[in-house]
Amino acid sequence: MKKLAIIGPTASGKSDLAIKIAKKIDGYILSIDSLSIYKEIDIVSAKPSKDELNQVKHFGIDEIYPNDVFNVDIFIKLYEKIKLRCKKDKKNLVIVGGTSFYLKSLLQGLSNLPNITNNISLNVKKELNNLQNCYEKLYNLDEIYMKNIASNDKYRIEKALLIYEASKLIPSEWFKSNPPKPIIKNLDIFNIDISRDILRERIKNRTKKMLDMGLIDEVCTLEAKYTREPNAMGAIGILEVLQYLDGKVTKEDMLKNISTHTSQLAKRQLTFNKNQFKGLISAPLEDLEKIILNHHSN
Repeated sequence: MKKLAIIGPTASGKSDLAIKIAKKIDGYILSIDSLSIYKEIDIVSAKPSKDELNQVKHFGIDEIYPNDVFNVDIFIKLYEKIKLRCKKDKKNLVIVGGTSFYLKSLLQGLSNLPNITNNISLNVKKELNNLQNCYEKLYNLDEIYMKNIASNDKYRIEKALLIYEASKLIPSEWFKSNPPKPIIKNLDIFNIDISRDILRERIKNRTKKMLDMGLIDEVCTLEAKYTREPNAMGAIGILEVLQYLDGKVTKEDMLKNISTHTSQLAKRQLTFNKNQFKGLISAPLEDLEKIILNHHSN
């Protein structure tokens, strides 16, 4: 099985390129997008259309519901499952998406966790009823590790607490003794090089298209079904529509805010991709297909 990754900021044309490449190299697609993973969040996530999803087998899209928990550990398990499927079906793999943190996690790997018994798990769950206390307790024990974790990040606080209770080591000591092992080695990563002006224009046009496709109705349906509680309901595109529905902004301002916040996200993605991946092969969208296919044939 050959594998490659296509990354780039949001609205840069990654999905279309991935479908073209997957067809030509007889591959499946694994989406690394923190919103497309959710069922029913279709317009907001700019998910590929039903027709596009039918052209090539996709994974990492419509995997869970908006009120389900999703994190990098679950994503890595998903990758392992897809890798086996590719081998079984004799297919190559195209990894594509804007949430490059997941790709970074595959390249870096995760550390093993200590043996966590049911008893430890139940005790930690009880402790987590007072999240602030848990955070302060861990911060006092291991300031170096905890200063990079937000005081409301329940998932990471729980993980740190489980490690401490199960191993009796503070998290930074545990991770020092149990360094992560890479899950993917030797991966060609192709990056879409796009000017900020063109990207801003593409984002603006995509935002208008989302509105025409029924963005407001989708958010109303999601809110009625899942409330505003789940993490997914704080995503760009959902948050601004909720502000509009609350009467805090006009429709025009809602569209402007979505475009602005998406452009800010794209800027962060560009910086992350540039700084986090070694040997990145960058080129404009119109040149990248040929470059990828040349690499694949070598």
